[in-house]
Amino acid sequence: MGDSKRGERIVFVDYLRVFACFLVILVHASENYYGAGGESDMAGPVSLLLNEADRLWVSVYDGFSRMAVPLFFIVSAFLLVPVSPDMTTGQFYRRRFMRILPPFFIFVILYSTLPVLWGQIDGVTSLRDLSRILLNFPTTAGHLWFMYPLISIYLFIPVISPWIAKVSPKEERFFILLFLLSTCMPYMTRNWGEIWGQCFWNEYHLLWYFSGYLGYLVLAHYIRVHLTWGRQTRLWAGMAMLIAGAVATIYSFYVQAIPGELIETPVLEIGWAFCTLNVVVLTTGAFLLFSCIRQVKAPAIITRTSKLSYGIYLMHIFWLGLWVGVFKDSLDLPTVAAIPVIAVVTFICCYLTARIIAFIPGSKWLIGA
Repeated sequence: MGDSKRGERIVFVDYLRVFACFLVILVHASENYYGAGGESDMAGPVSLLLNEADRLWVSVYDGFSRMAVPLFFIVSAFLLVPVSPDMTTGQFYRRRFMRILPPFFIFVILYSTLPVLWGQIDGVTSLRDLSRILLNFPTTAGHLWFMYPLISIYLFIPVISPWIAKVSPKEERFFILLFLLSTCMPYMTRNWGEIWGQCFWNEYHLLWYFSGYLGYLVLAHYIRVHLTWGRQTRLWAGMAMLIAGAVATIYSFYVQAIPGELIETPVLEIGWAFCTLNVVVLTTGAFLLFSCIRQVKAPAIITRTSKLSYGIYLMHIFWLGLWVGVFKDSLDLPTVAAIPVIAVVTFICCYLTARIIAFIPGSKWLIGA
């Protein structure tokens, strides 16, 4: 969701933004088939697969799409890291946050109020959400969790930039190695219990400072600056990583999702966490594949959609609930068709809505474009 430092458009990044934005919607369409209910159109703390068809297609669609969030972090880092030497930290913060924060807070208010009109939440919930605007996302807008780590990464970019601007490829690979090791910890902890300093009163384990989305930031910089693979190598390596990561991510859910059994969602989604090794492999493979695009200029629809991607992301839950009601509840389409149809129609409606808003003077304060 960042822009390049000199304002030029990078064609493959525009394609990547559109792809990742659609995958976010595909994830949330899938969640209606295993964990949705109550006040939100997203998965809750407990999941239930109703039948084998839901088990298979949720695993495939949602599992493959788990690269969406990491792709956005990689894109931002690819474009913004390191900060230009002639830009102060204050200037960087002002440029980034003036773009993302006003639309974010406007949509926090919208998600806290508009659902009252169609009975999704009551007045008490609306007032509670409004009172917590500075603390967390609203009840009906779980997708806005993403904004908090994104803001955190933006805050950290000027801090890490002096190091990353002069670090050697070997030193950067060492950081990435520790990051990759940290992505194995969810599986290690499940099998062996608390490790490397973890305990009920200490979450700051041995690799804490090399873990999380910061690893994607360093990985993106390494690919942009130090990876010297030619297009053919990137193509084949990217394809191999994409397939391997997708199979592992899809299987991790499928093997646990027993129809008819209530399962805690964090347990079921252990392989879908964005900072697990399989998702890192999946994401890196997709990024390498998109980097093989050699078009000088993207089609206008791609460039335009890329520019509107932030607004599409912010508003998509409003449209998603409507189309879930149509294709899942009313028409009862088979799962294999319903999930992608819901995602495609939601994406189109969000694009058209954002496109119309973009014609309004000052629209950047609402959709960031």
